[in-house]
Amino acid sequence: MSPRVRIAIVGGGISGLTAAYRLRRALGSDAHIDLFEATARLGGVLHTATVGDRPVDVGAEAFIVRRPEALELVTELGLADRVVSPTPRRPAVWSGERLHPLPSPALMGIPAGPAVVDGLADPADIERMTGEPERSMSWETGADASVGQLVAERFGPSVVARSVDPMLGGVYSSLAGDIGVREALPALAARLDAGAPSLTAAVGALIAAGAGASGPVFGALVGGYAVLLDALRTAAGVDPDTSSPVTELVPSGDGWELDVDGAADRRPYDGVILAVPAWRAGDLLHRSVPDLSVPLRTVRRASSVVVSIAFAPGTALPEHSGVLVGTGEGLRAKAFTFSSQKWAHLSGPDPSGADRPVSVRASFGRFGAPVPDETTEPGVDDRLRSAALEDLDEVCRAAGVAPVSSRVVDVYVQRWDDGLPVYAPGHLAAMARVLAARPPRFALAGSSYAGVGVPACIGRAGRAAAELLDDLT
Repeated sequence: MSPRVRIAIVGGGISGLTAAYRLRRALGSDAHIDLFEATARLGGVLHTATVGDRPVDVGAEAFIVRRPEALELVTELGLADRVVSPTPRRPAVWSGERLHPLPSPALMGIPAGPAVVDGLADPADIERMTGEPERSMSWETGADASVGQLVAERFGPSVVARSVDPMLGGVYSSLAGDIGVREALPALAARLDAGAPSLTAAVGALIAAGAGASGPVFGALVGGYAVLLDALRTAAGVDPDTSSPVTELVPSGDGWELDVDGAADRRPYDGVILAVPAWRAGDLLHRSVPDLSVPLRTVRRASSVVVSIAFAPGTALPEHSGVLVGTGEGLRAKAFTFSSQKWAHLSGPDPSGADRPVSVRASFGRFGAPVPDETTEPGVDDRLRSAALEDLDEVCRAAGVAPVSSRVVDVYVQRWDDGLPVYAPGHLAAMARVLAARPPRFALAGSSYAGVGVPACIGRAGRAAAELLDDLT
């Protein structure tokens, strides 16, 4: 391989930066790697902002440590000492104008049995769950059901609305009825394919299989994801072209040419990785590779908004790590994270000895119910701030805690328009066909293909780099 191989990476989120880093490690310092980012900053849906004079993540805030990809990358970059675990506090569920314990044991909100949701689910659904192991299963091997469809049929709709929707909504920004079982819970689909006699049996077996796992499930980084993004950029040895949208990719000989907005000429490359959402990749390929473009452009997307709030030091909150809101339960926010109570490094005095502000984040919007922007609803950000504080005051009153809205010291609103792909039934199978049909010297990375979490994105970016390297050699 020529030491002057030229690679283009389109997209400066965690996927694009990871791909650049993997390619640099494999190709060495002589390789020419260009990274194009359409916006003014790197990170994509990872963003660390200053709220209350300290860094907090206003996109994804944590990663699963029981999946290896993120923890391995963080360790490889010398950041292992910055990884922290959550405190023992647990989330609560808001339903019936009060807080309930988060159902446990459960599989992504699917309870292990009726006792787990007693007092949360409707009595008729508790009775339905009790008799579920004796009812015959109608599951067909290879079926593409939604999580909501499966759980409502077996356990009842109130279990979906008050336990499953709140859990899945925080991960996918979609309701359970919009998310495929194979997409969100592949191990559950495999159990059902293998002939599990009931949903209760399948969920119970999976919970038992994971019961021996030790250590925390989630981790975060002191200093926020900005620490990881900065380390990746440095290690990748790239000088990203920000505010440089790529407008088209065209095959050329053994490689590709890119049209970059504002550039006079097309830029030639030996290989390209598109680390952008599927629909954006489809737009870039719609003329040059139309067969690949069509399924990419049909992927639906979900939008959301995070309102990060800093309260005066000493502000009391309910004794939980956060609150997940059941579907149709009256609050406008879909969830609250009590960040200062979830992560110990965000509480207590700072290095100077001064008390830190109390950090809370509220989430709004999901697939099918997007939050308007300032163009369609002037003043919407002010409305969201007010809604977050009014909802939080209501939660506090129900928990016997004084309202907090008078103690605000800072607010930051972060909009994630088209932030996540919708993992609808059949989505992974469709994306697997896309990946198998990729043209030579071209690869795809991002949250659209193998999972929306940070570890999944890091893993897919590494595989995209490996695919491109195979083509080049």
